[in-house]
Amino acid sequence: MFQVASRAVQCSCRFDLRSAKRSASIGRSACFYASKREVSVRVMAGEDAPGVCHEPDASTKDFVFQQTMYRIKDPKVSLDFYTRILGMTLLKKLDFPDMKFSLYFLGYCNAKDIPENPADRTEWMFKQPACLELTHNWGTEEDSNFGGYHSGNADPKGYGHIGFSVPDVYSACERFEKLGVEFVKRPDDGKMKGLAFVKDPDGYWIEILNAKTSRQFA
Repeated sequence: MFQVASRAVQCSCRFDLRSAKRSASIGRSACFYASKREVSVRVMAGEDAPGVCHEPDASTKDFVFQQTMYRIKDPKVSLDFYTRILGMTLLKKLDFPDMKFSLYFLGYCNAKDIPENPADRTEWMFKQPACLELTHNWGTEEDSNFGGYHSGNADPKGYGHIGFSVPDVYSACERFEKLGVEFVKRPDDGKMKGLAFVKDPDGYWIEILNAKTSRQFA
């Protein structure tokens, strides 16, 4: 199952003591600023585990997990899958003729938020979290000798999968079934009920999950 490791953060902040008490009473994890008083507090922002850094460097404050990259054989087939079947939007395409490859960036967003100007759109896209970058090396789609890319789920195993949270896993999977999507695991297969795994056109695994039903794994 796809897991996101959160982290505990320790920081020294300046804040108004009364505001801090009010925030603490409702369970907020935050740093507060005021000119009257300085107080050092430990703010827990996630779970703990061996190796977790409790004091991330301040310079990482505005870091964003922006993309995951796959190499794909045929962009026409892959783009159809991710836009038509999974409902993603092609945010930006970048071509590199000298090196003979193209990049396709997909994500979920409101279409009206996408800038029209190419440079503005590119900058905007690289600020969006959790984008999928599809890399196409020109010619693979027509190469009969090209055997495809390693998905990470055959020996030697390494990379696993990406995951999509959906409102209803069973309804989503019924639709996938009708559209001919290949399944690795259906929702009621195995011991972990209520989640599924499908394959994209290149054989990469995709977990289909629901946030509420995932509470069973807490």
